[in-house]
Amino acid sequence: YGDEVTEEEVFFGKLPMRINVPFTYQYPASGIGDATYHEVIWYKREFTVTEENKRRNALLCFNGADYECDVWMNGKHVVKHVGGFTPFSADVSDLVATKNVIIVRCVDTLDTSVPRGKQSWTNERFGCWYIPNSGIWQSVWLEFFDGDCLEKYSLTTDIDRCGFGGELVTLKGGATACRMTVAYKGKHVKTQTFSLTGKHTRYEVLFTELDFVDESFWWTPETPNLFYLDIELLSGDKVVDVTHTRFGMRKISVEEDKLLLNNRPYYQRLILDQGYFAESGLTPPSAEALREDIRLSKAMGFNGARKHQKFEDPYFYYYAEEEGFLTWCEMPSAYNFNCDEQYNLLTEWLNIVASARNFTSVVCYVPLNESWGVRKILSDKAQQDFARAMYYATKAQDASRPISLNDGWENVEPTDLVSIHDYAFDSKDFADKYYADNYDVVYPANRKLMAIDNLYTGQPVVFSEFGGIAMKKDSHGENWGYNTSAKDDEEFYKRYDDLMRGVREMNFSGFCYTQLTDVQQEVNGLLDENHKPKFDLEKLKKMTDRK
Repeated sequence: YGDEVTEEEVFFGKLPMRINVPFTYQYPASGIGDATYHEVIWYKREFTVTEENKRRNALLCFNGADYECDVWMNGKHVVKHVGGFTPFSADVSDLVATKNVIIVRCVDTLDTSVPRGKQSWTNERFGCWYIPNSGIWQSVWLEFFDGDCLEKYSLTTDIDRCGFGGELVTLKGGATACRMTVAYKGKHVKTQTFSLTGKHTRYEVLFTELDFVDESFWWTPETPNLFYLDIELLSGDKVVDVTHTRFGMRKISVEEDKLLLNNRPYYQRLILDQGYFAESGLTPPSAEALREDIRLSKAMGFNGARKHQKFEDPYFYYYAEEEGFLTWCEMPSAYNFNCDEQYNLLTEWLNIVASARNFTSVVCYVPLNESWGVRKILSDKAQQDFARAMYYATKAQDASRPISLNDGWENVEPTDLVSIHDYAFDSKDFADKYYADNYDVVYPANRKLMAIDNLYTGQPVVFSEFGGIAMKKDSHGENWGYNTSAKDDEEFYKRYDDLMRGVREMNFSGFCYTQLTDVQQEVNGLLDENHKPKFDLEKLKKMTDRK
């Protein structure tokens, strides 16, 4: 910790503790499990590189480090990154030796102007906020390439024209051409080669329909078909870099008051997933744990998840593509509207979207949630304008997905969806409250559904948070939840069935039930804190997937 060592001791000495990266010091999986607050965390790692790789270029990559991160390699500062939920990298080609030392410093304050999602700003868990994760919390690795490499790309599918397109960004601008090779179910579909124009190149690839009768190759949760794509960068005739990726041919769109998947109405049955684990907090214990969450969710009748207040590890979206699982991508909130918060939110959100837009499973963006960080958005024109800035900035990055701008209530125009959060005990008032002619004046959870001077204009409506039924615990446990806790399984099933029945009778385009797992003091999950089922999966599926 920074309060226990000097900078000189870090660079010229040995640090006193060991940690299992990428787990954070607050949680047991790190090997430390110290929940006390430390603002500065230092890391030091020695490693060797083969002679063959020393002759190549090298990229040092981080998937996530919270919040301000500085990195030194062999004594030279190589990168400073700000943002706890976004990946970053550094070109260290000129620094790689046989024996190497990486030093990392992470600064994670309790500043409420910083995007933190559900990480408590008091360092104590309370309500539905939890013990923070500070420092490195996702994978770190070194990769090697020759000459130039693909720094980032966008890929948007177009089922109406049968193809895909986007933008390629190369790290050095030295590659002269790109060759894309597409395959489906092991068979070659298309190879296309085109010249590159410096670091940034727009591209488009179209191919012949694979089925002249049905769209059997489209991606849906029921048929998660995937195309495989090799992106080769060329310098003259030499291949200098190869990226392997994949995508699903699918389209998500809005038509009047309906959400469409592949130009057809599709009802979204989502589960709220906060992505916390008992032993490791925000860091999944393994990639397979993320896959198991998806499989359990589908077994309970859900066809997607709203990843709440977290941009998840890439493996989650990888398996969501493979398993057939819709995902909503949400910006982790800050909580204090000021100029710093505006900059922090917008900057990190654009970086999140730049990654999320390449995941087939992502079908909706949520820049703001329940007016967190924009507490006066109901009437404050400045906060409404900031929300609109996030809307249009998102559209500029990716216009292919709908946006739920301020999810829950106090919806601000423009928004592609109108969202409702209502943790009612039962469904008896749903029909009297939630219908098109009433949306401008209704108050879910005593918060106005539409912000002042913003009117409902016929968008699809998603009941994007409800339920949250907690189970009673013994007198030594905590049982934070919504409404009165269910005394036993029988009461839980009765209430769950009533809520699901009531929601499906409404003219909604989908719902999101709270929530997938218990999280620390919050015990309203369908799975426990160790992600094990608390209820009969088949019973839940029959209630969740009611037609």
